[in-house]
Amino acid sequence: MDLLRHASLIGALVTVGLMAGLYFAYSCSVMPGLRHADDRTFVTTMQTINDAIQNGWFFLVFLGALLFTGVSGLTQLGGGHRATLGWIAAGFVLYGLTIVTTGAVNVPLNNDLSHVGQPGGPTDLAAARAAFETTWVRWNLVRTAGATAAFACLTWALVLHSRTRP
Repeated sequence: MDLLRHASLIGALVTVGLMAGLYFAYSCSVMPGLRHADDRTFVTTMQTINDAIQNGWFFLVFLGALLFTGVSGLTQLGGGHRATLGWIAAGFVLYGLTIVTTGAVNVPLNNDLSHVGQPGGPTDLAAARAAFETTWVRWNLVRTAGATAAFACLTWALVLHSRTRP
């Protein structure tokens, strides 16, 4: 059972870390780089990125992070790892909030942007960008902070878990 505790916690840490890194990369490079692009380049680039990110590897890590964290927490129950469990629970909630934010804010904005320039969709690139960019960037910062905080919680949980191992 200790192997499962340890492996699931490492899996949670790695997958949450990957997601924190993805959100951070958007915050410090992708979106600042696109800030200076013209409206057509901005919209087309974000449409292309949003299409490309919808793949099995992304979803495996995106949802796997919550799954690994949940399994990690469940394996701590009854194992005398109360301190570890609290930090894992905090990481679970924080990462869960990034999923809620993604589903409630970022994905709907991505979906709206996907229709720009398509038959029957809006054609005003400047208006589409204005409706997307500021809100998407702001909420991506929330996701970055939440995933980074979850990563920190899980890191501390691993430290505590390692200290209590026989």
